[in-house]
Amino acid sequence: MEKVRLGIIGIGGMGSAHALSIVGGEVPELRLTAVADIRESRLAWAEEMLPKDVKRFDDGRKMIDSGECDAVLIATPHYLHPDFVIYALEHGLHAISEKPAGVYTKQVRKMNEVAAASDKVFAIMLNQRTNCVYRKLHEMIESGELGELKRVNWIITDWYRTQAYYDAADWKATWDGEGGGVLLNQSPHQLDFLQWLCGLPVRVRAFCHEAKWHEIEVEDDVTAYLEFANGATGVFVTTTGDAPGTNRLELTFEMGKIVCEGGKLVYDKLSVNEREFCKTEKEGFKKPPMAHTEIETDGKNEQHTGVLRAFADRILHGGKLVAEGVEGIRGLTLSNAMYLSAWLDRTVEIPFDEDLFLDELNKRRARSKKKNASGIVFDTAGTY
Repeated sequence: MEKVRLGIIGIGGMGSAHALSIVGGEVPELRLTAVADIRESRLAWAEEMLPKDVKRFDDGRKMIDSGECDAVLIATPHYLHPDFVIYALEHGLHAISEKPAGVYTKQVRKMNEVAAASDKVFAIMLNQRTNCVYRKLHEMIESGELGELKRVNWIITDWYRTQAYYDAADWKATWDGEGGGVLLNQSPHQLDFLQWLCGLPVRVRAFCHEAKWHEIEVEDDVTAYLEFANGATGVFVTTTGDAPGTNRLELTFEMGKIVCEGGKLVYDKLSVNEREFCKTEKEGFKKPPMAHTEIETDGKNEQHTGVLRAFADRILHGGKLVAEGVEGIRGLTLSNAMYLSAWLDRTVEIPFDEDLFLDELNKRRARSKKKNASGIVFDTAGTY
């Protein structure tokens, strides 16, 4: 096999962007052979915008069964991600899912069990892991040079969205259609990073404000407090209602403080471990000597194409994925815990009761209202 024959299920904003990227030659080892969507308007778009030899299907399962594909990329509404991954793997196709892995961890756990029993490649589109700044930060943490984590603060409020964004699709920003708001749509990357960099917390207390800035059912403003097993604490703040917004990640370790902001990684490195200094220094107000440096990276940030290239390389040559599909449950665990904390108005331990979460989610799904949609498909370029 020289190229992987890829089919895309769901050709809305992200699916169509992936399709155009592949037919444009940005991922040389992938060949787009089929697309599927239940909307006639999107199939008409595919007929006009994609090569004529790309087959079109009105159902993702039909596409999987057609024999036209070796692998599928799933870019449907969130609830359907695990269903299509399971169907693809069980029918002998490789699969890559857009984020999030699903809406609730019990659903994703079943998907991961199927993946574990399959010999096919399963990946997830955690494209921010290709960012050189976060890769370098992960490398520094894994090396142990920073010492133990003491505190993490992430303000990620530059996800600004207008009402028109939410009005574009009938499933968007509803409990029954999307399964959540800013935590499940915009912030899965940051939640993935939190666990990738810091590990999962053991306790979460969150406040999820629904319809604070938009006419929607779900949350568009969140503040959460986190506690980790080693005693470290954290705060996570996100919203789609702030303009211009902020994206600032600050981590304090025993050996100093690292700030990630504006595409830069700045390290205030202490000359001695703070814990040792605290216990041995005789002056009450003295701080450890510090060096202020900007950390160099390799400058690479391939985003979605990098994930897709790695996916193809794993299939063809056994290479390394950017993110194994089974890892998607970890960031989802964090968002599920935040939701459950807000819904129950109390601190939630991780792991939490997955059946209780699903019961609470289903209460909200039962109250979910159908809405009319504008049908606009926005260009997602430059929004991630």
